[in-house]
Amino acid sequence: MFKLIYICFVFWFIAFPAFAYLGPGLGGGVIAATMGIIVAIFAALFGLIWFPLKRLLKKRKEKKYQENNKID
Repeated sequence: MFKLIYICFVFWFIAFPAFAYLGPGLGGGVIAATMGIIVAIFAALFGLIWFPLKRLLKKRKEKKYQENNKID
């Protein structure tokens, strides 16, 4: 267990330079991708909740309309 902690400590605190350039567009791309994922999740939840609810309300409204317009 001590070896594992030591190895994790060594790899965590020793950083090697990557010599890589990350341009200014990367930040915008990350923000856009994150917002896209969040919007997709909310759209999926909205679809899963709203459309069955809408169908239920429509059936209830039609049933109420039929009860009010019954011919005796």
